[in-house]
Amino acid sequence: MKRLLKHLGIILCIILVSLMGTYIGLAIYYHNAFAYGTWINGVYCTGRSIQDVNDELVPDFEYEGLTVYDVEGNSYFISAEEIDYQFDFMKALEVYQKQQNPWMWIESLFSGDSVDLVPIVSYDGQALVDVLDQMPFILTAREHSEEERRVAIIKTKQGYELINERQNVLSADEAAEAVTRAIEQSEKELSLEEEGCYHDLALTSQMQDTLGMWEQVKSFQQCGIVYQMGEEQIAVDGSVVCEWIELAEDGSFVVDDNGNLKLREGAIEEFIDTLAARYDTVGGSRQFRATRGELVTVEGGTYGNEIDREAEVAYLTEAFMNHRKEVHEPEYIQTALQQGKDDIGDTYVEVDMGEQMMYYYVKGVQQIATPIVTGNISRKMGTPSGVNYVYLKQTNRILRGPGYASHVDFWMPVKGNIGIHDAAWRSRFGGTIYQTNGSHGCINTPRETMVQLYESVEVGTPVVMFY
Repeated sequence: MKRLLKHLGIILCIILVSLMGTYIGLAIYYHNAFAYGTWINGVYCTGRSIQDVNDELVPDFEYEGLTVYDVEGNSYFISAEEIDYQFDFMKALEVYQKQQNPWMWIESLFSGDSVDLVPIVSYDGQALVDVLDQMPFILTAREHSEEERRVAIIKTKQGYELINERQNVLSADEAAEAVTRAIEQSEKELSLEEEGCYHDLALTSQMQDTLGMWEQVKSFQQCGIVYQMGEEQIAVDGSVVCEWIELAEDGSFVVDDNGNLKLREGAIEEFIDTLAARYDTVGGSRQFRATRGELVTVEGGTYGNEIDREAEVAYLTEAFMNHRKEVHEPEYIQTALQQGKDDIGDTYVEVDMGEQMMYYYVKGVQQIATPIVTGNISRKMGTPSGVNYVYLKQTNRILRGPGYASHVDFWMPVKGNIGIHDAAWRSRFGGTIYQTNGSHGCINTPRETMVQLYESVEVGTPVVMFY
């Protein structure tokens, strides 16, 4: 029994010595190699040397350069090539390998280790400085000193705008430091805003006053009225309302006793006058595409739109003062069938006195074409040109004038006593009859055509008359 126990003790000692030898041997083995279960940047590194792992990591690492974003979202690229960017994993691998305890290799049998390492970077520092000095965000940041950065209200085509050069100011030095750090960390993108490179500068009391005035100007310009002029809309926006603010001789804003901006006297009247001058068409000049193919100029006449200036001044003053936001159709003293600049539209009567022809169009489609006889030009009774309209329709009418009284079955006056009617006393129409044997100014029309015209044309229909 004693001999057996002795043999067992010897065997246990041999096993322990063997295990210790194995443990110590592996500890020595892992002293210059990575521990069991080590993964670096996706590469299996167990038992491998630093140089061996570096040789595999370097070819797999790619870095083309850094994209820098400013606060406005503009991007700028710094390529690795232009700053002579170089990299190597040796130092990083050495540091990481030293962090592993070779005597604790047995722990890695159960847990393993996975890590992502960033290479140690080198680059041409002066080349990076030169590249940064040409970057727009750096150039802009260095364009003005802090003292030169202003807060001002300026006038543009869109109205008054605020210039605040002391808000979100980029620190060129902080931006350069952030870019340098990003390149040293081999980062591919960098947001200068997220890096905290932008700051608001302190304001003087005068600058604070300017900001206070800007709040008033901004509120003054926020007008939500939109004029509906036919198919066209005219917004009473900042570009318009900025002209309504009263200014002193030096161009500064005038305020009342309560410190509020003042509305310039007569400003709204001027705007309505401008609107009327643009869209009033009564008696104006129009370009008209005649059936004969020419673009003719037609001036004068009674047809058209005329804005009620007084009513509109009252409306706009109240709407502006109460900050109303709406689409508004103006009040009119006289209205055409359509509003806006093209008030004739596509349904009209065309009287071509030069050709002695009359046409009637409905929605752009010709319905009637007939020869006519207009005013006798040899007796200075020529039918006047202009854009007029049918303002009445009558049947069985006696037309009277100096030395005559004529019965007509259909009568459609268009301007004063001048109208379109049948003429039973005529057997011929068109040609040059009007030059020596024309009417007293009216538009003589064949009866059969007049029947159709009378039944079709509505009161208010424009009548375009020209030579």
